[in-house]
Amino acid sequence: MTRRSCTIYAVGIICASLLIIGIGLLVLQTFRTLMHNRLKKEIVLVEGSRVFESWKTPPPPVYMEFFFFNVTNVDEVLTGAKPVVNQVGPYTYREYRYKDNVTMVEDGTLVSAYNTKSFVFLRERSVGDPAVDNITTVNIPAWAVMNKVKGSFFKATMASVMMNSLGVGLFTTQTVDELLWGYEDPLLKRIASSSPDVEKDFGLMYKKNGTNNGEFVYHTGEQNYMDYGRVKTWKGQSQLKFWSSNHSNSINGSDGSAFHPLLSKDERIYIFTPDLCRTIYMDFEKDVEVKGIPAYRFTPPRSVLASKEENPDNEGFCVTPQECLGTGLLKVSPCRKGAPVVASFPHFYLADDKYVAAIEGMFPQRTHHQTFLDLNPTTGVIVRANKRAQINVLIQRISGFPTTRGLSDTVFPVMFINESVVIDDASAARVQKLLLIATVVSNFPLIIVGLGVIMLIIFIILLVRVRRQRNEVKRIVFTKPLCATTAEEDTSYSPVNDKEKDDPQNGTYIGLTPKADPQA
Repeated sequence: MTRRSCTIYAVGIICASLLIIGIGLLVLQTFRTLMHNRLKKEIVLVEGSRVFESWKTPPPPVYMEFFFFNVTNVDEVLTGAKPVVNQVGPYTYREYRYKDNVTMVEDGTLVSAYNTKSFVFLRERSVGDPAVDNITTVNIPAWAVMNKVKGSFFKATMASVMMNSLGVGLFTTQTVDELLWGYEDPLLKRIASSSPDVEKDFGLMYKKNGTNNGEFVYHTGEQNYMDYGRVKTWKGQSQLKFWSSNHSNSINGSDGSAFHPLLSKDERIYIFTPDLCRTIYMDFEKDVEVKGIPAYRFTPPRSVLASKEENPDNEGFCVTPQECLGTGLLKVSPCRKGAPVVASFPHFYLADDKYVAAIEGMFPQRTHHQTFLDLNPTTGVIVRANKRAQINVLIQRISGFPTTRGLSDTVFPVMFINESVVIDDASAARVQKLLLIATVVSNFPLIIVGLGVIMLIIFIILLVRVRRQRNEVKRIVFTKPLCATTAEEDTSYSPVNDKEKDDPQNGTYIGLTPKADPQA
């Protein structure tokens, strides 16, 4: 066997081996499975894991924007007119969040922690000075007191007299700082003097700067990667006690800071939010890309805050059958000490049209008021997020308080927040590197198949060349006798005619003629 033949055979064997191995690995998904198993072991909430430190102290900057609704026609509203508001904001704060007192429990299958947040004002990202700018809005402490005593004629009368003597109205004007971080309310101060459990100060973010919202216990994801970051208990409870059904009181999903890897477009993301005192869910909306990282966008559908008629599962969120609000609203008074606070999306986005029409100055827009999460499906990392929620107060006529007689029942907007985060460049580079490794490893069988195809092309080229060379050799061997004949072979002797003529001197006369062509 010649060297050329050995080369062809070797190329053919290598080609066949690569194709068989590559296609086999591709069909069995061996390398993809190996990579996924590796991710499941790496993305766990244990010391030394790839994500543990970033989970405790998230590196991307988080910004909290506050937008207020300033009431411009208070006197008219008190007589039943339609409220007119204008949006003021944002007042932006840098939010620093970290997990404090992190402790591994139950042999590393669970981890407990406190979510601590602190806020620093950013003047360059804000419309004004929160210590100077005034906002006229609903007097939430007054409405909380009135709702607390309604139903009792004696208590309502005493509260009404107290409000009149202190000059407390249904609306108030305070600075942004006071509305957010707290101010001493005269009505609460008077009540606190005889009821020590009542706070004399009130603020929408009162005691939320540099504090936490209770102990969380999370699954680490070691036993099941789908449980990564899932909340097991909050404040020692696996079920809430605010609502009227087990479904409504359930604590499901993560706290919004961590999601399991290998996300699917078909799955529903659950998030437990203490601010709303409930679990919400999000569905896949579309594919997006952030800083070169592919992501799935998940958003809460209309059914999350739908009425019990639209979504029967939400019946448990009705405080009472008479206080079951329509689509787009959630009354959170059970976890707000009875205050008539109602949560919604900003500008009543996804809510019934009647709530938008009841307030002049509401302009719901998907782009500006939608809550969403952009998650990388391979790692579960948050690459971009916007959490948007609005605080409203339910104002209505209350027996025993004459100042409410002229009011129309209204869900009155007070403020909405936009909590946003985008992955930082350093974190994005790490995720891109991990995704590159995952892509190369997962697609390694394709590389093998590609090499097999290249070897097949080389094998075909070698076969064609060898075949050509053999044909050339045969042509030379079989055509040489016809083309290179001698002069003797090209001539023959034949008589000039049939009769032989005798030459007396030379004998018989012979004529020389060309040899006849056999094919002629």
